Amino acid sequence: MPILSAVTISLVEEARGGPFVFWDDVEASCQVASELGFDAVELFAPEPGFVPVKTFKEILSRYNLKLAAVGTGAGWLKKQLSLTSPNAEIRQAAKKFITSMIEYGGQLGAPAIIGSMQGKAASSASIAECRMLLGEALAELCHHSHSRFGLPLIYEPLNRYETNLCNTQGDGAHLLQTYGAPDCKLLADLFHMNIEEINITQGLLDGGSWIGHIHYVDSNRNAAGMGHIDFAQVIATLKQINYEGYLSAEARSLPDARTAAQATIDSIRQHLGK
Repeated sequence: MPILSAVTISLVEEARGGPFVFWDDVEASCQVASELGFDAVELFAPEPGFVPVKTFKEILSRYNLKLAAVGTGAGWLKKQLSLTSPNAEIRQAAKKFITSMIEYGGQLGAPAIIGSMQGKAASSASIAECRMLLGEALAELCHHSHSRFGLPLIYEPLNRYETNLCNTQGDGAHLLQTYGAPDCKLLADLFHMNIEEINITQGLLDGGSWIGHIHYVDSNRNAAGMGHIDFAQVIATLKQINYEGYLSAEARSLPDARTAAQATIDSIRQHLGK
C-alpha cells in the first residue's frame, strides 16, 4: 500500500467545533473530497450503522473513494465510556462499543481508531494499573479486528492534556510490545506530536514500523500549511521508515471546510510528489 490521502467527516454533534474538516452530510462531503482528489475519507460517527453499510458502500463507490478508518471517540463523548475506567462495567461497555465499531468498519475495509476512549488515570498512583488495563484491552480488541477482518486496530497516543497514559509514539510502541498486540498499529497525530515529542522526526522514528495511520495536521490543529510544522521533513521521515497508509486531515474546518481540505491535498501533493 502506498502513501494515500484522506480527509475527516464528523457526524457527532457533541464534537461540534472539533478537529474535523467536513461535517454532517456524508454524501456532500464525499463529493467534495473526490473533486479535490482525495483517496479516502475517515468517518467519526455517533454509533455503528449511523450510516448504513450498504448506503456508505454506494456513496464511496459513486465517488471512487475508500474508507480510511472509523473513529470510536463518540463512545467517550456521548456515553463517557473508557477502557481504563475504575468501573468494570464501564470498561466492558467500552469494549462492546469498540467491538461494534470494528465490525462496522470491517465491513467497509476500514480499521477502528482508539483515541479518547483510552481514558486517563484519576491519579498518578493509578497510572500503571490503567496502562495495564489499556494494554490488555488493546491486545484483545486488535486480535478481534485481525481475526475477523485481517485489519489492524489503530491506537492513538494523545497529548498530556487529554490523557496521562501514553503521550508519545515511543510510549505507544512500548505499550503494544509489552502487552503483545502485534496486530495493533499506532496513529501518529502531528498535532499531539508537536506538543509531546522532542521533535516530530524523532517521534516518527521511535514509532517506526508500528505506525499505521497519520493525522496530517498543522501545529495549531489547522490544515497543513497554516501552522509551523515542517511537512517536507515529515514526508521524508515517513519514507525513511517505509510508511504505508493514509495521511488523513484531522483538522479544523478553518476558514471553511473546502479551503482546509484544499490546503491539505495541496500540501500532500507538494511534499509527496503526487
